[in-house]
Amino acid sequence: MFRHLPASRFTGPTITRFPRLGAPTMKTNLPLLPQPLPDPLVQQLSPGALAYLGDAVYELYIRANYLIPAKRLHLYHSQVVAQVRAETQAQHLRSLAPHFTPAETEIVRRGRNAATGRPKRLSVSIYQQATGLETLIGYLYLKDPQRLTYLLAQLQIAGDTPVAEAQPQPCPPREEMGTDQ
Repeated sequence: MFRHLPASRFTGPTITRFPRLGAPTMKTNLPLLPQPLPDPLVQQLSPGALAYLGDAVYELYIRANYLIPAKRLHLYHSQVVAQVRAETQAQHLRSLAPHFTPAETEIVRRGRNAATGRPKRLSVSIYQQATGLETLIGYLYLKDPQRLTYLLAQLQIAGDTPVAEAQPQPCPPREEMGTDQ
């Protein structure tokens, strides 16, 4: 059976109004794990497994940011697809790079080097950069969800409102990502 977890440990989307737009806009917080996983468990995961998880977390984050204002389903789909494609992910990786700690840069490097195969329409470097971003997102989702929320809030998502407005308090980079909390 499921363990009962306190609701305060989880966050979800909240709706707010931004005065300059007049329309409700989604401020997204990712659903968090009950607590970050211990470092030995996270270190056992391959970069490919972290990228697999990061891909799902990133897409969920993007989808949640386009829910409000309400649109037709095909518009949701086209906006989300434009954000989750590898070219856009590579661009987001480059824009976030100045915010990375040395440990995060290493996670991105491991993910980039683990990228195998190549879609026909992309260059290898674009595919590797997108995989590096997904690897970092998967790692931070498991290890430091608050840091992940901070980094995702730095992204300028094309659409109604910059995602950066979703982060009320900055989360400075952690000095050492490899230590248990």
